[in-house]
Amino acid sequence: MAFHTNTETMKILAINPGMISTKVGVFHDEEIVMHACINHPFEELCRYPFIMDEFDYRKEKLLEELKNQNIEMDFDVVVGRGGLVKPIESGVYELNEKVIEDTMHPRLHHACNLGSLIALSIAKEIPGCKAFTVDPGVVDELEDIARISGMPEIPHQTIWHALNQREIAKRYCREHGVKYEEQDLIVCHLGSGISFAMHHHGRAIACSDALSGDGPFSPSRAGTLPSVQLIKLCYSGQYTEKEMLRKVNGHSGLTAHLGTNDVREVVRRIEEGDKHAKLVLDAMILSVARYLGSLAPVTDGHVDAVILTGAMSQSKYVTDGLIKRLSYLAKVYVYPGEDELTALAHNAYRAMTGQQEIKEYK
Repeated sequence: MAFHTNTETMKILAINPGMISTKVGVFHDEEIVMHACINHPFEELCRYPFIMDEFDYRKEKLLEELKNQNIEMDFDVVVGRGGLVKPIESGVYELNEKVIEDTMHPRLHHACNLGSLIALSIAKEIPGCKAFTVDPGVVDELEDIARISGMPEIPHQTIWHALNQREIAKRYCREHGVKYEEQDLIVCHLGSGISFAMHHHGRAIACSDALSGDGPFSPSRAGTLPSVQLIKLCYSGQYTEKEMLRKVNGHSGLTAHLGTNDVREVVRRIEEGDKHAKLVLDAMILSVARYLGSLAPVTDGHVDAVILTGAMSQSKYVTDGLIKRLSYLAKVYVYPGEDELTALAHNAYRAMTGQQEIKEYK
């Protein structure tokens, strides 16, 4: 069913909250006409004990930005980055009270949980405006065999950059004249967190749980660790549960080794002769390559392409290192940065015009 059938331009607001910023874009049909990254200073965020407490603050800053750029609040649809709700299939979802209820009690705490809340709140204030979310990080398309771990109590699950990975994979396919539904693509999002997936014929049948410590270490996360040593550290009395959770997800990786999560800073140190910085960054690159290589058996070794995306893929040092170690699998393509605002808006446009199914969150 199409919500928008007249010839007038559709006006879309896309919202993508991150840990220290909120990205916002205004689209007319599929064309972006305004983009802003609203930075949230650390000292301001420290006023809020929990991420959910930032709702009013972030919404107010977003509305201020729109007002400052003379954007009228007459949107046809508001689409927000989805939160960490229960596992769902890929697609466009109209926001309802059930998804909001689950977002208020998420599986894990992350700024992305605010995307749906802010989107629905704004849409409710505009007559006739719809509110959507698209491909949240809990999209689950795993094959059953990929769910089995060595402990029945802890099956493999997915929390990953589904929105950006899928958008970049589809862009690669458009550019190369192939169908996403016919390709075997290893896609890796390189950001403060790192996620990876095997996109097999349009479905991510094996991927990481990036927010829970699955995979390589990253600029601020520990990644997979030897379980026995980790358990001993947890029971050593040195740390509380809260401190350990923060340690492995925020205070580890490059941050723990080098005191920074900024790859640009690490590369600068390397260029100035810092051998330890080189050792640690090269180790992270090797760690990423090992995990990406581990996806090849999922499709019996058939890989059409390896795709690198995310903010860290803007570093030539990082991408050159990965290309060197992964070219044996397939040709490696680099799509620097991320395109989540466009992914949100374009999916919302297709849903509003009847080109794409609108799913119900139950």
